[in-house]
Amino acid sequence: MDLRNVKALLFDKDGTLFDFAATWEPWAEAFLLRVCEGDRGLAARVGADIGFDLATRRFAPDSIAIAGTPQQVVDALVPHFPDRLPADLLDIINAEASAAPQREAVPLRPFLQGLRDRGLRLGVATNDAEHPARAHLLAAGVVDMFDFIAGFDSGHGGKPSPGQLHAFAAHVNLPAASVAMIGDSVHDLEAARVAGMLRVAVLTGPATAEDLAPYADLVLPDIGHLAQRLA
Repeated sequence: MDLRNVKALLFDKDGTLFDFAATWEPWAEAFLLRVCEGDRGLAARVGADIGFDLATRRFAPDSIAIAGTPQQVVDALVPHFPDRLPADLLDIINAEASAAPQREAVPLRPFLQGLRDRGLRLGVATNDAEHPARAHLLAAGVVDMFDFIAGFDSGHGGKPSPGQLHAFAAHVNLPAASVAMIGDSVHDLEAARVAGMLRVAVLTGPATAEDLAPYADLVLPDIGHLAQRLA
């Protein structure tokens, strides 16, 4: 499959533009220790409920933190912290997310500039909150590369619902069929299917090719392999 008729690309953020493990495993440890006030025993128990093993610093494949929204993580945490408001937990999640280290899946600035030079419209649709998403893109020096940036809290919902994808297509005034959604999770690909977009999976997140292939039109090792498909 090639992408020669594609006029716009919509990227997931974590596991797609940025390597998932390098970003979110340090975030999970920092967040859990902060919210548990340094109590590693409690942090390990809380981590287990969101699919994170504190001892190994690894996420379980079905962790709510991989493809879910911060609000869904909060919902899983609330029973452990009856004296904390859910909004306070969400604030801590977003604060730690904004400070999380980022490892680019490929050197992003030249990669994205190359896409823009082809006349492609670019967007980001993430289940992260919009503020930390913008902070990550700003820190990478690429926030200006995108025509559209949406988080789960931007008013379009979160994936696998297609609201963010519909909003991007409308924003760039293109039919969904001329847009490709690039992501590392089934949530990304399911949102693309419902929206009527091409589905491109990348393997820079926790999911394997075997996990993603049934839901994708194309599976690539990383976003850097898009260029040859767009030729």
